[in-house]
Amino acid sequence: MFHLIKNANLFSPEAVGLRHLLIAGERIIHIDTEVPTLDDRLDVEIIDVEGASVVPGFIDGHAHITGGGGESGPSSRVPPVKLSEFTLAGVTSVVGLLGTDDITRNTQTLVTQAYGLREEGLSAWCYTGGYHYPLTTLTGNVRSDIAFIDPVIGVGELAISDHRSSQPTLDEFLRVAGDAHVGGLMTGKAGIVHCHMGDGGRGLDLLRRAVEISEIPARVFNPTHVNRNKPLFAEALELTKLGCRIDLTAFPKEHVEPGLSAAEAFIAYREGGYPAELLTMSSDGGGCLPAFNSEGELTRMGVGTSSILPETLGELAGHNVPLEEILPCLTSNVAHLLRLSGKGRLEKGFDADLVVLDQTHKVSHVMARGKWHVRDSAPVILGTYENLKD
Repeated sequence: MFHLIKNANLFSPEAVGLRHLLIAGERIIHIDTEVPTLDDRLDVEIIDVEGASVVPGFIDGHAHITGGGGESGPSSRVPPVKLSEFTLAGVTSVVGLLGTDDITRNTQTLVTQAYGLREEGLSAWCYTGGYHYPLTTLTGNVRSDIAFIDPVIGVGELAISDHRSSQPTLDEFLRVAGDAHVGGLMTGKAGIVHCHMGDGGRGLDLLRRAVEISEIPARVFNPTHVNRNKPLFAEALELTKLGCRIDLTAFPKEHVEPGLSAAEAFIAYREGGYPAELLTMSSDGGGCLPAFNSEGELTRMGVGTSSILPETLGELAGHNVPLEEILPCLTSNVAHLLRLSGKGRLEKGFDADLVVLDQTHKVSHVMARGKWHVRDSAPVILGTYENLKD
């Protein structure tokens, strides 16, 4: 089937203006100011969005697709994330990872879940490893995981400055980064080390030293959760001056303190004049959001969800931040960092991953790989086990 989307206020993610998009299969094949003339014999679905904003599908670069948690026993393990939890949030591409629990959950299950999401219509990749060193790998080392396992694009989330980490030394950290970088060179994949940042007093010191003393490109070192506390965020801002890309976590409101919300951090980054292309935002969807006291004891638990991404977009738009400034950290910046070909932009030849926003910037329609997954804010494609009746 062909899909003709008429009268789209298009963001590619740059503001383009009113355009008409023609989609065939999984690709955008035509974008123009004039409605294309099509043969009547073609099977074409026409949807007139009447000037609504049409933006690239969001890329959630940090999600626990197999479920996270486990810090307070087996019953605290979060279930795997369902397909519609992503698509209802406008997420059309996702990168899965392991966290604290890289024992009962492993790279094998992560890769399998990524393939499962692909079968259900999403674009999905994953990292090898988890919080701990030595890394949990499938083939025995990072380079071969990246080279031989299609969904694996790098290492993550390796825990730094956190009481749950393996406290890796600088040499161990550099060895992981070097293997990830070479794996990326061999395959054209991202080859990054996506680093979980905790609340430890050492902050980003390990990453900064790694960048300063090694020959490994700064882009390989990618810290996330950098807005979890204000001193860490201040360090992260300085790290961008060395060329590192940093990732904000869109924490639910009740889990923001003592840090900054993603919206607050975005505004501070923007007002500070830091390079816009070095900033990304992710949800920690499916991951638990624990808080610990000074003894390392769990005091609070929550669960991340991708729905916080469009909520943050709406919050920023409500502060009069233009859409074209917000969108790259959810789309093109992520695609560039992760080297996801055909993703993150709405252009001819790119994948047909798009989101239609209503007047309040909420998700109305979602297309992933050329198929509608959400129409009028309701899922029309469900995951395998979401389809089961009671």
